[in-house]
Amino acid sequence: MIKSIFQAFLLLLLPNFILGESSESLAPTFTVVVDAGHGGHDSGALGKYAKEKDIALKVALKLSSQLKAKGVKVVMTRTTDKFIPLYERIGLANKVKADLFISIHCNSMPLNKRNRASIRGTETFVSGFGRLDEQDIALRENASILLEKDYKKNYAGYDPRDPESYIILSLMKNAYRTQSISFSSLIQKEYRKSGRIDRGVHEKSLAVLARAAMPAVLTEIGFLSSPSEEEYMRSAEGQTEIVTDLSNAVIAYKKSVKK
Repeated sequence: MIKSIFQAFLLLLLPNFILGESSESLAPTFTVVVDAGHGGHDSGALGKYAKEKDIALKVALKLSSQLKAKGVKVVMTRTTDKFIPLYERIGLANKVKADLFISIHCNSMPLNKRNRASIRGTETFVSGFGRLDEQDIALRENASILLEKDYKKNYAGYDPRDPESYIILSLMKNAYRTQSISFSSLIQKEYRKSGRIDRGVHEKSLAVLARAAMPAVLTEIGFLSSPSEEEYMRSAEGQTEIVTDLSNAVIAYKKSVKK
């Protein structure tokens, strides 16, 4: 009788130990694609000392490590100073069936902007359609498309030099708008808790977020046109704080969807 009970008990446990798997390893995987903006011959915004592509990559690599330590599966669009076409970035996220896509960038004010050095803060964007006279950030971020071959073919005729063509991106299906806004709000909440200036959550016609089959955001972690924020983003302490904010937001979102 005891032998029979023991055998039945082993049968109940067996599925969890086949090939060394535990019950935890069989739990659903939460996957985040971390995208370091720009790269290679696309430097992005420039500060006095730093390039956007370099800071974005450093923050992305640190975020990847921190998320992995918390049990999150991370896929990066780039791990070196390499140019990746925008459509390939979101294409990778779709391919791996990611649960979240987060693109990391640094902001900058135009050279002719009054008081440009004093403008600071963080803001996070989701795919949408803002007013044509409020597309400065979209114009700057989407300009990377011009560095790609066959960009009109890859983006359905879209021309980043023509503000009116942003309607092409705005018409692309964004089935995850609500979730993207929710995740963006969590990011901005974490920035505020760290004492950062909150410039809000906005909708823009951003090519890197178009056609995303998951909640997707682009977060601007600070202004390179601000000397104080450039110094902050270049510093190990600043990058650690930014990474902690983003990591906390990812974990909070993950818990909210209970995956």
